Amino acid sequence: MPRIARVGPRRARPDERLHLTEHLDELRRRLIISVLALLVAFAGMYAVHTQLIDLLTRPLPGDIDRLVTLSPTEPFFTTLKVVFWAAVLVTLPVWLYQAYAFVIPAIADQPRRIALAVTAGLAGLFAGGVAFGYFVVLPVALDFLTGFGGDTFNEQLRAGEYFGFATTMLLASGILFEVPIAMAALSRMGVTSARLYRTQWRVAIVVIAAIAAILPGGDPISMGLLMIPQVLLYGVGIALSAKFGQAPLWRRQELDAM
Repeated sequence: MPRIARVGPRRARPDERLHLTEHLDELRRRLIISVLALLVAFAGMYAVHTQLIDLLTRPLPGDIDRLVTLSPTEPFFTTLKVVFWAAVLVTLPVWLYQAYAFVIPAIADQPRRIALAVTAGLAGLFAGGVAFGYFVVLPVALDFLTGFGGDTFNEQLRAGEYFGFATTMLLASGILFEVPIAMAALSRMGVTSARLYRTQWRVAIVVIAAIAAILPGGDPISMGLLMIPQVLLYGVGIALSAKFGQAPLWRRQELDAM
């Protein structure tokens, strides 16, 4: 009976030695999946680009009713940029899972239920981060920034710059909410541990504050709004690391040899 060609990526076991070409083949397959996911998401977002632009302009303050464009081509290319970044927002959990599934099996044996739980966690946390950025951080940041000068300035927001600001804020908020999964993954790989996270919590607070400060906006209010959930999620990451973390592979091999 002829063999059916495998379409999906191959999952390697931790004790399985693969040739370089096999690693490259798996990487190629996962990159193809990631690109196809982006193309599908782009087509879907373009089909609803009018509703998407309307959704992104809702957090604007009430005294700003329309955005400004300064060239005949700007509406077209701005729309394409918005559609592209919306597709990235939709596809990012898929990319993160592909990266996770490529790296983790080479270090630790993962049951399918754990992989599915990781996928659900990635998607759920990212969606929660985007929603938090849209409903909480973005409106507050816009109110503060556009009203900072009072009547001194005549606020006219350029469409391309505003949508770049909004999509960057939402993307960053979604990625920051992935912190617990990233912490657990590093602990699972043996790179870090829950004990290290507990002892270095002061460093983590400084890093969280620095990241919140350099994100679009940068005002104290939005910075504080971004930091509060990050501190809580850092605690969640410690709990996940304590539950799923393990010693490094080289250490486990030494223990097995004893």
